[in-house]
Amino acid sequence: MKLPYAEPFRIKMVEKIRQSTKEERTKWIKDADFNLFNLSSSKVFIDLLTDSGTGAMSDEQWAALMKGDESYAGSRSFEELFETVKKITGFRYLLPTHQGRAAENVLFSVLVKDGNIIPGNSHFDTTKGHIEFRKAHAADCTIDEAFDTEINHPFKGNIDLRKLEKIYQNHPKEQIPFCLITITCNTSGGQPVSLENIKAVKELSDKYGIPIIFDGARFAENAYFIKQRESGQEHRTIKEICREIFACGIGMTMSSKKDGLVNIGGFIALNDEQIFRVASNFTIIYEGFITYGGMSGRDMAALAVGLDEATEFEYLESRISQVEYLGNQLINYNIPLQKPIGGHAVFIDALKFLPNVPREDFPAQTLGIELYKEAGIRAVEIGTLLADRDPETRENRYPKLEFLRLAIPRRTYTNNHMDYIATALKNVFDRRNEITKGYSIVWESEILRHFTVKLKEV
Repeated sequence: MKLPYAEPFRIKMVEKIRQSTKEERTKWIKDADFNLFNLSSSKVFIDLLTDSGTGAMSDEQWAALMKGDESYAGSRSFEELFETVKKITGFRYLLPTHQGRAAENVLFSVLVKDGNIIPGNSHFDTTKGHIEFRKAHAADCTIDEAFDTEINHPFKGNIDLRKLEKIYQNHPKEQIPFCLITITCNTSGGQPVSLENIKAVKELSDKYGIPIIFDGARFAENAYFIKQRESGQEHRTIKEICREIFACGIGMTMSSKKDGLVNIGGFIALNDEQIFRVASNFTIIYEGFITYGGMSGRDMAALAVGLDEATEFEYLESRISQVEYLGNQLINYNIPLQKPIGGHAVFIDALKFLPNVPREDFPAQTLGIELYKEAGIRAVEIGTLLADRDPETRENRYPKLEFLRLAIPRRTYTNNHMDYIATALKNVFDRRNEITKGYSIVWESEILRHFTVKLKEV
């Protein structure tokens, strides 16, 4: 008999979490203006708001953290991080930042100007926010298959070359500072980009003189899917695949709170010395000196170990298998979701789940609130609230996909927790026809409104 799969780790420490009553949760979410971000973590039983910085570090990471060098300039911890990033990505210059959006802020301060066009595959919220804050435009060139949740395309994060070339043809080179490839593509459902597509995008971009920048927050998960799904890649190591991916670009931004397996941190890695020099000035202004950039030495030390661990097959198999376990349970319950199941999260198709809730009532947010009231599970809307308003017309933007994202923290929950989540969602699904009204906005910020928005029941 074949042995069943078992996680390649054992649990050394546990953290107590509290179950609450439905009556308590109904009051708490109302007091939070129906914004799941406003809930304190003590009022949440299972927290799937994000996989960013919410995972568990390994014993090797904790050991590295204790040995961190806190020198202001040129610390040993920075050197360890630099060598690890160089080994995995091949990039020759490194600027640490305190997290991913800080890396975007620094790099885009160098590269993005008023009126620019930034093509890519479904830019994420902070990425688009940093682009639009600079009065530039994000152009989504994701393949059409990504927007049909029932299609089992193995690489729904791919860029459509025809859409991309149309951007290149319709705008002068000077207006397009770079093409951004997000790996994996969060907004389309944690979907990977194939190595073949990355190379094709590079070839096309080279033709027009446009460099490639990667949003590499979940690059290791993307490499895992390439190894598992792409012909000819099955016998290669994750690190080998990563080097070939990044060889197609001039640089990357990174939220280390994802595939860095740490609770804080980010970085910019580059091969272009001129961009590095200018970005160094912005790093000093916004973050800190160029060899720490908002990170402590201990955090850089833990990140160096985490990047190495995250690019090993055994860890990735364990991490992504748990996400698949939850997704497959939901499929068995006939719950509509993005297929195939993503790398870091399960994305519920809220438009199909709650067909009676009008689009202007924010169905994905409505589903998130119902799930919280049902079982104390906090997820996040990836839909109309997150899509924000058009910066020129100020009208709501209605994306093609309206998701509730269940982001699974790394090495944090057991499969018993996945069973609990699946059952809770089934309970909401069984009463979906009773849910006919959603929420309207009481107050919102000018940009990135979903983090702080206040809502009321319709």
